[in-house]
Amino acid sequence: MAARTKYRKRALDILFESESRGLASGGTLADRLEVNDPPVNPYTVSLVEGVAANATRIDALLEEHSHAWPLDRMPAVDRNLLRIAVYEILHVDDVPDPVAISEAVELAKELSTDESPRFVNGLLSKIVEIKPTLAD
Repeated sequence: MAARTKYRKRALDILFESESRGLASGGTLADRLEVNDPPVNPYTVSLVEGVAANATRIDALLEEHSHAWPLDRMPAVDRNLLRIAVYEILHVDDVPDPVAISEAVELAKELSTDESPRFVNGLLSKIVEIKPTLAD
């Protein structure tokens, strides 16, 4: 597994844990940094903090473009994978959009339902398509 793939998966773990505990996005990050087992890489921290800082906008984009699946009906893994990928697509310049999509799809294959990879790919492809029309 490539390094950034591991960091994304760790970010997913933290976001998923925060949500399952009823906390804000990244609400468990401080605890994970304190324990640091497994270690929390700076890229993981930047992903979790970026998703948390942009959660309202990211969730609004996902809601708007996932017509058949409101956020609350999506599997929690998918919801948080999508949040990470949308953050990377919109805010991380050194990650090409196709890489962000591919990484999310691969994690969906590994961690979610049989239908999830196709859903994640389609929704993220739509976000990339409309990206030029989005104001920062």
